[in-house]
Amino acid sequence: MSRAPEGAGPESDLYPGAPHPRFATTLIGHAAAESELLNACRSEKLPHAWLIGGQEGIGKATLAWRFARFLLAHPDPRAAPVRAAPDLSIDPQSPAVRQAMALAHPDLTLLRRNWNPQPKNFYSEIRVEDVRNSLQLFQKSAGAGGWRICIVDCAEDLNRNGANALLKMIEEPPPRSLFLIVSHKPGQVLPTIRSRCRRLVLEGLASVDIEKIIGGLGDPWSDTTPTDLSRAAARANGSVREALKRVDPAFSEIAAMIEAAVAQLPEADFREIHKLADAVSARGAGDAFDGLMNALYDWLAARAHGGQGARLASIAELWEKIRAATRETDTYNLDRKLHVLSVFAELAAAARRL
Repeated sequence: MSRAPEGAGPESDLYPGAPHPRFATTLIGHAAAESELLNACRSEKLPHAWLIGGQEGIGKATLAWRFARFLLAHPDPRAAPVRAAPDLSIDPQSPAVRQAMALAHPDLTLLRRNWNPQPKNFYSEIRVEDVRNSLQLFQKSAGAGGWRICIVDCAEDLNRNGANALLKMIEEPPPRSLFLIVSHKPGQVLPTIRSRCRRLVLEGLASVDIEKIIGGLGDPWSDTTPTDLSRAAARANGSVREALKRVDPAFSEIAAMIEAAVAQLPEADFREIHKLADAVSARGAGDAFDGLMNALYDWLAARAHGGQGARLASIAELWEKIRAATRETDTYNLDRKLHVLSVFAELAAAARRL
C-alpha cells in the first residue's frame, strides 16, 4: 500500500487500505474528460480553475492528479511531447511525477482535511488557515516558468471562510496558476466559485471498469473472489469506493446495514437504527459514519429531485440542518450515536410533514 510521506499523519482523501489517487498511473473510464483537459492545455487558453464534479469514488481525484503531473512535467503547451501525447500519461520515473507522489513538488499544493493529532481524527472541514497556508504557493514564482497548481479534495469540506479565501485567489489569480477543485456535489459549491470555474462532470463507472480498477489495486483487494467482486461492482452505483466497501471485510456488514436502513426511509425500525448507530459510532469506524451520512444526503437529494416550492425549501432546510449538526458532532467530538438517532428521527418527522 502507498503511504503518506514520512512524518505525515493519515490522509483524509483515500479509502483505507487503498493507494492514494496520486499514485495511480492509469485512468479507466474517463477518456472523454481526459481528452477535454488535454485539448484545453494544447489550446494555450487553459482555464485557470476547473470544477471536476461527479459522485464520490469514480476517479475525479485520479484525473486531477493525472492532469497536474502532466502540466508539471510539460509546462509548455507548444512542446513536442504535449502535441504528440495521446493522453495525460507520464513516465512514473519522471522527476515531476516522483515529486508529486511524495507531495514534495515546489509548485504543487493539496487542500484537504488535515489530521488532528490531539483527538487523533481528521478535522471535520478544511479550515481557513489551511487554505491560507496552501495559497502561499501563489505568492512566489513557479520553478522554470511552469504552472503553480492547487488541488482541492474536496470542495464540500471547505468551511465558509475557507471557501471565501479560495474564491479571492480564483477571482484574481496570478499568471500560470491552476486550481483543480474536486466536488462530489457541485451544486453545493459556493455559487461564486462555480461561476469562475470551467465545469467538467464525470459519469459513474461501468461495472467492468470498477472490476478492472479494483483488480489492479494489489493486496488485500486482489484476494477478492471474482464472484464477490462482480457482485460488489454491480451494486456500487458506478463508484469504486462503494464497491470497495462491499468487499472490505471490515466494512461490508456495516455497508449492508446502511443500505437496509436507507431503503426503509422514511419509515425506520429504530431497533435496527440503534444497532446501526452503535456500529458507525464505534472507535475506528469513521469511514462508516461518513458513509452513512453520505447515503442519507443522497436519499435527501433524490427526494428533492423534481420538487418545487415549499417542499423543496423544506428539504433544503433539513439538509442544511443535518450537515451543520454533523459538522458540530465532528468538530466537538460529540456522541455520534446520538447524532445518528437524531438524524433518523428528523427524517421520519420531516417525511410525515411533507
